[in-house]
Amino acid sequence: MSADDAALTDALAAAAPDVLRYLERRLGPDDAADALGDVLLVAWRRAGDRPEAADATRLWLFGIARNTVLTARRTRARRVGLVSRLIRQPAAQTQPAADRGLEVRDAIDRLDPDLAEVVRLVHWEGLTLAEAALVLDQPPSTLRSRYRRARDELRAALTERGAAAEVEGSPRGRAFLVAANRRPLDLEGGG
Repeated sequence: MSADDAALTDALAAAAPDVLRYLERRLGPDDAADALGDVLLVAWRRAGDRPEAADATRLWLFGIARNTVLTARRTRARRVGLVSRLIRQPAAQTQPAADRGLEVRDAIDRLDPDLAEVVRLVHWEGLTLAEAALVLDQPPSTLRSRYRRARDELRAALTERGAAAEVEGSPRGRAFLVAANRRPLDLEGGG
């Protein structure tokens, strides 16, 4: 350890209890310890900026602590704003019950992994076939034929297991059945 490192270590050890109390009064006891860690990290990163005098070093640490408090307050304000926006959003984006679509998920899981991934990207992630081709780094024509094969295999498996009614009961399932039975594939339009 160099003399500068030793001097900084001593200054941090001497000032840490005072800086911690400063942070506790401004951020509360729950966040103060994390903020002190941030202060110490910044002090080590900026060790070359440390004043030589011990009193000046203590004040320098309080300056870093002040900036840490300001950053923590901005972060807290953004978090509160995000939570309030999420609370105000309508609950239309709720997930279906865990057992809903179990037959469909099971049928998808029994597909070849490459085919299953195509179905998941198109129907669960909402990608078009062209977008899914980019994600999977495959030519669109290859992806289109894999999607058609996956669709046919899923339709057969669901019909065999009597799950067609369950599939028809969900918007994504209806879209799948439309794609599987009637609609021609359109790479630009989404599947």
